[in-house]
Amino acid sequence: MSLWNAQAAQWVKRQFSQSPFEPTRRVWPTGVRLAVMVVLFVLVTGFAAGMRGVAGDNPVLSLLFGAAAVVIALTVYAAAVRFLEQRPASDLDTTVAGSGLRIGIPVGLGLFVATFALIALFGGYSTKGGVSVGGAVTLFGMMAGVAVVEELLFRGTVFRLVEDLAGTRGALAISGLLFGAIHLVNPGATVWGSLAIAIEAGLMLGAAYAATRTLWLPIGLHFAWNFAQSGIFGITASGNEDLPGGLVHGVLSGPDVISGGGFGPDASVFAILVCAVPTVIFLSMAKRRGRLYTRRQLQSARTSAFS
Repeated sequence: MSLWNAQAAQWVKRQFSQSPFEPTRRVWPTGVRLAVMVVLFVLVTGFAAGMRGVAGDNPVLSLLFGAAAVVIALTVYAAAVRFLEQRPASDLDTTVAGSGLRIGIPVGLGLFVATFALIALFGGYSTKGGVSVGGAVTLFGMMAGVAVVEELLFRGTVFRLVEDLAGTRGALAISGLLFGAIHLVNPGATVWGSLAIAIEAGLMLGAAYAATRTLWLPIGLHFAWNFAQSGIFGITASGNEDLPGGLVHGVLSGPDVISGGGFGPDASVFAILVCAVPTVIFLSMAKRRGRLYTRRQLQSARTSAFS
């Protein structure tokens, strides 16, 4: 058993290695890679949802299963990139994971706190009930898994591969709209709420990826926003009213345009305005760094690489 564990650990380590390697097979066409990876991550998403269902409101199980979902999703992505594209998964370079998360998590927390403060200032937030530390721990594990799986799917897979077909601007629009659309399946979903998520989160997270070309910053932003919303302030997240209680039990009131209503702060106009600031900053960074590509530039780069 110990030998098997050592071999498994070595295999996982190899998937995240950034060392160049000699291709052993042809690189699959972009459309095929996109389809295969989307199917893979639909399966990973289903598996992660199943683990969350088993964990329920148990804080320990939620932490363990959340960590398992993170490791499985990251390893599947890295292995898929190596197999389908015959290259290391450079956007999961573990040497920059710490810096990406150290920036992403505080910024994500700050963005939500700013949104929350504006909602509260206009009388849209109050609390009732006591403090639930167990609920916060449960949501910590749950949101870690959600953030990693969704970022690998929407930024690592959809954004990155659609960019090959439609350029950076096309990838921003398409991945953002799809990210918003998937939230329509949530219990309390609304068309406006999904559109708001597409604008505030889909564009911001895509812009963060374009600026850094790493998934760690978007993962940190995504996790911190979600956890602050449900795990700390106890507010409905993206229409998910059946989540465990957070650290406090938050209640939204007032006009939906201010509070987000039953969909939660994601549908508040304040969320759109607050998240517009980092979106513009990230896009400016991407432009300065020469990372806003046209389809022609990407085709030319691929041609040069294989010539």
